[in-house]
Amino acid sequence: MKLGFVSDSLASRPLEEMLDIAVSLGVSGVEVNTGGWSNAPHLDLAQMRSSAAARKSFLNAFESRGLEIIALNANGNPLHPVDRKQGEDLLETIRLAGDLGVRTICTMSGLPEGKEGDTLPNWIVSSWPPEGLEAKKWQLEARILPFWEKALKLAETAGVERFALELHGGQWAYNVPTFLQLREAAGPMIGANLDPSHLFWMGADPLMAIDALGGSIYHIHAKDTGFNESLMGVTSRLENGPLGLPSERAWSYVTLGFGHDTLWWRQFCHRLRSVGYDGWLSIEHEDFLLNSVEGLKQSVDLLNGIMPVGPSDYRPSQM
Repeated sequence: MKLGFVSDSLASRPLEEMLDIAVSLGVSGVEVNTGGWSNAPHLDLAQMRSSAAARKSFLNAFESRGLEIIALNANGNPLHPVDRKQGEDLLETIRLAGDLGVRTICTMSGLPEGKEGDTLPNWIVSSWPPEGLEAKKWQLEARILPFWEKALKLAETAGVERFALELHGGQWAYNVPTFLQLREAAGPMIGANLDPSHLFWMGADPLMAIDALGGSIYHIHAKDTGFNESLMGVTSRLENGPLGLPSERAWSYVTLGFGHDTLWWRQFCHRLRSVGYDGWLSIEHEDFLLNSVEGLKQSVDLLNGIMPVGPSDYRPSQM
């Protein structure tokens, strides 16, 4: 496995400084945010698409430091019924990936409206009332699959080989069953970006999810979740407390090891290896209480101590 981080983890630092910090931390690459929900402080999507010189300079900033571009990240809702920019950002990111020679794009499945004419996305997570399931089926057939058919055709033209969709609350494919349903319909270019932090707060078990996803795991976001048990007992995990105030929330994203201990992360890496995953662990630092560089360093140190790097060479002894 190889270790890196998501560029928005250091959103306040300029590109060159962010990459210098990556070198100082000893990681091998950086996953670059391009748009969607991110203001993409390290990459101007329009400029990069229009200027070969800008692309050359960008690539050189990585190559001169011995760093890889792990993937381009266009996380957002590409199927928002009103905000078309998020979908446009993803399509432009696909084109840019082709220009840069990047083969993997991290994004979301998208979440459309619940019926024709609605102006807000509709996240359906319950079988009752029954009209919810009818709406979810309409979303898949009328919005999700047509969009992804278009995106996958564009990807083939650009040379993009795979999409890593994050199983994320507020998206059509938010858990293992909904992701597998989309993958079965759209094809194997669609894979999973497994981020255990989201599964934690939704009540799923990331270790069991690894077993269920198997070879469809294309990418890992290493991010942790911590729980405020006294609030969770009152609000449940489904709550709307302010993101920047962990003391007022049932759960919050935290630095690796602050929510789940080193043993858990060791089991996570070992379970990934058991299903054949040997790709990137891309740290996504979103801890409101820690300095970003400090939090990244602690996360890098934790994973460096436990993640498998070399291939297995164990052979049973001959009797």
